[in-house]
Amino acid sequence: MGGKKVKGRKRHIVTDTQGHLLHVKVHAANIHDTVAGGEVFKAALEKHPTLKGVCADAGYRKTMKEFVRNVLKKTISISERITPGWAVLAKRWVVERTFAWLNHYRRLSKDYEIKTNSAETLIMIAHSMTLLKRLCYV
Repeated sequence: MGGKKVKGRKRHIVTDTQGHLLHVKVHAANIHDTVAGGEVFKAALEKHPTLKGVCADAGYRKTMKEFVRNVLKKTISISERITPGWAVLAKRWVVERTFAWLNHYRRLSKDYEIKTNSAETLIMIAHSMTLLKRLCYV
């Protein structure tokens, strides 16, 4: 069976407001989300210099918030804890929806890849296939 030698992985993605993938980073699970999130957004900013800001969930609040504001000089919006009851929050589930689209591909259900750059490439290929399907069925 594949995937036994792969210990822990985290996938970080940067999307636009429609859920289209702008940047992806796969790394070892021993790097905290707040540290990796700032670096991922910095790399996305190098590829797409017109990005004005970032929306992130509460898991990225401390270190990434300071990094994006002070070092990158961009705006950051952190979604806070949801109040009791159900409420619609704009842009909250865009990244989760993109992860759901990617999970339709069996190869991405688990990390079978030993190298992280191979995993990143497969995520980009899967997202490209998703976009092609959307173009063909419109």
